[in-house]
Amino acid sequence: MAADRPHAHAVADEPPSVPDTMAYEVAADLRALRAFVCHGATARGLSAERVELLALAVSELATNTLQHTTGGGQVRLWAEGDQVFCDVVDQGPARTLGREMPAANAVRGRGLAIVEQICDEVRVLAAEDGTVVRIRLSR
Repeated sequence: MAADRPHAHAVADEPPSVPDTMAYEVAADLRALRAFVCHGATARGLSAERVELLALAVSELATNTLQHTTGGGQVRLWAEGDQVFCDVVDQGPARTLGREMPAANAVRGRGLAIVEQICDEVRVLAAEDGTVVRIRLSR
């Protein structure tokens, strides 16, 4: 349940290791972005099932960027210990976490709720390069 998942608003530090990075600007970039995430997460030892969840979460966040902000965004991917992290960075406002899943007949609003359901941790961070949504999945 989303309410049970850790999430916070904080000032972002740069990822502690050197992350793999990919920028995206238009909807046509989403396929390549998902492939980038899948390849990077697999290389970092994430199971196939968890790779699919990470790719879905990043795709939902990147789609939100493209629909609600200008200038595209950037994804950073890295691992620490048995955890895989992914930052989705854009110039949009901070997201509100902890929302309930919208009703089945709702037209919009599921993206962040889905991300919160499938990731082990979701945080919204403020950084010099924009708003960061940091997601974490355990291996």
